[in-house]
Amino acid sequence: MAETDYRITRRAVLEGGAATCLFLASGLPVGAQDAGATMAAGPVTTPIARIPMTFRINATEHAVKLDPRTTLLDALRNHLGLTGSKKGCDHGQCGACTVLVNGRRINSCLSLAVQHEGDEITTIEGLADGDQLHPVQAAFVARDGFQCGYCTPGQICSAVGMLEEVRAGWPSHASADVAAGAAALRDEEIRERMSGNICRCAAYPNIVAAIRDASEEV
Repeated sequence: MAETDYRITRRAVLEGGAATCLFLASGLPVGAQDAGATMAAGPVTTPIARIPMTFRINATEHAVKLDPRTTLLDALRNHLGLTGSKKGCDHGQCGACTVLVNGRRINSCLSLAVQHEGDEITTIEGLADGDQLHPVQAAFVARDGFQCGYCTPGQICSAVGMLEEVRAGWPSHASADVAAGAAALRDEEIRERMSGNICRCAAYPNIVAAIRDASEEV
């Protein structure tokens, strides 16, 4: 068996000391330094290409190129300049972003824009007929159904959709008989059907009164 040479040279001491200092400073062995630097830089990402989309909003065609991950709300506000719909919670809980799609109310913050090519989209900007307010808008003005006004576009769009649901005979959790067809629009029915729209100023009594008035006009 060959005799092992255990002699310690000055070069070996210097190399060992440098490696020890590097390990203590970084917490990584010398061989892992390159890998650690790569991890710190993060994964390499490739930008997602924007794709052309066409929307029909408030009876007008709009063509735009968007990242396919863009929500309908961001498309309306940030890319098409329709800022009437408001971004509140951005989680579908406050209703400030409510718009009408094919006549039905949705939270636009929870829906991708690309899903709505070919749909008929109505925002708060499209409810009035020129200078003639929609009956729900006029009722909100008459009843002072808003305070800060931030939630008002969503409240009005939701009310328009809700009144159509009542007319179509859709029941709610407040309906005494879900098979009875069109429900009498009592205040508790209005509160239940509008429960997805939050007003931080608590203008609820006036909002309910406005919707009750508007239900006789539409």
